Amino acid sequence: MSPHSSDSTSTATQLAKSRSQCRRISRSHYENFLVGSLLLPRKMRQPFFDIYAFCRTADDLADESPSPARARESLNGYRDCISRIFDNRSVSGIFVALADTIRTYQLPRAPFDDLLDAFLQDQATQRYPDEESLLQYCNLSANPVGRLVLALAGSDSKENVQLSDEICTALQLANFWQDVARDFAIGRIYIPETTMVRHGFDHSLIDQTIQSAAATPKCVRDAIAELCEQTRTRFERGRALPDRIPQWLAADVEMFLRGGLATLDAITRIKFDVLRHRPTVGKMTQVSLLARTAMRRFSIRRHRYPSHDRTMIASEGSS
Repeated sequence: MSPHSSDSTSTATQLAKSRSQCRRISRSHYENFLVGSLLLPRKMRQPFFDIYAFCRTADDLADESPSPARARESLNGYRDCISRIFDNRSVSGIFVALADTIRTYQLPRAPFDDLLDAFLQDQATQRYPDEESLLQYCNLSANPVGRLVLALAGSDSKENVQLSDEICTALQLANFWQDVARDFAIGRIYIPETTMVRHGFDHSLIDQTIQSAAATPKCVRDAIAELCEQTRTRFERGRALPDRIPQWLAADVEMFLRGGLATLDAITRIKFDVLRHRPTVGKMTQVSLLARTAMRRFSIRRHRYPSHDRTMIASEGSS
């Protein structure tokens, strides 16, 4: 069911306040998102902020609530707000802006429900027996974001969704391999148990290594190296997406793709010693990625469009 017009109580003032709240949340949480948003045309930034604010705050409820029971209660409250939007009932807070974006771009409901399912799963599932179960989780926790972005652009064809899923899953996995120690500290292990068994270790070795601040054992490094290579292959499978979507979105998608690959490169540079060091992508590397992505997309535009068409394209991007 598609939502229609907002409830009459959602006044222009409420909408403006809600949009401001979404911008504030987005600008205060995630550097990579902010860098990517610089490549978006101005008119598309607010819809991205609205979606990101929903994702960010729901994720915080899942991770920062005092108990799983409280997290489930809060997340179910978020699901009720999504239901209210699609039933054309009144909402408040960030959901006023989100409702406007959903209505304007006719976004589907399923990705929002999938994300909430993933956050609820986090309350009960801390380990994954095999790669298939981990990928099923990524299909709920990461892929819906890409699908919403494609829907914003009116580019959510079956082929594009498949490519987007590869990139989004790869971004999620790269984050897991980057944050093995951080995740373990909150009771989560995303390395599939089958991978650990194949490389001859279990969670107790991870615990011992972190507790003693020792170097990551070779068997764990080998497992991380294997997982990073598999993740790099996923990024490569999604590389065609930027050339299949509108130019205003292509640079942003390519930026995230390059950023994910840079994360894998950072893990490789520390020789997969992820239990002792958290690999990071430095500020200068981020600036370089932004510049290289922008220049590549500009070069593609110049190649694709004759000079007399560029004024129109530039105008579209700045509107």
